[in-house]
Amino acid sequence: MTDDRPRNHPKLTGGPSPARPRVPRRIGPPHPPYRGPGRAPNVVPEARWRSRCGPPVAHTADGPLWTCDICGQDWPCPTLRATPTDAVRRATLIPEFSRITRRAIRDLRGQPGGPDPVAIVRRFLWFLPLTDEEARAVALRLR
Repeated sequence: MTDDRPRNHPKLTGGPSPARPRVPRRIGPPHPPYRGPGRAPNVVPEARWRSRCGPPVAHTADGPLWTCDICGQDWPCPTLRATPTDAVRRATLIPEFSRITRRAIRDLRGQPGGPDPVAIVRRFLWFLPLTDEEARAVALRLR
């Protein structure tokens, strides 16, 4: 009968295991996010807006005007705002719409007759009950 066990294993030989060098652990993402050419557009995926009952809602927009591609109204349009938002959906919308709100503040703030940053925050984060002071604080944070 042949013995297939490894002969140099510490538990089998009774000797101490060799010390491994300690590698410092890195905290945070492994590399910074890619921000160069060829980056995907900064829009919320359509799958996040699908209604649970009925046809999918595809009312999307992009800067610098931020108008709906389908109905032409200021985005987020009334059709998108009518989509039910329960607590779980709000939790998924907050990071995505915060990122979009930052771009919208940069795009819309400089336009003549455009809305102020507080109005932009209230418009893009419509699903959150924000007071004027809270919206102002969010706008300052997202600038």
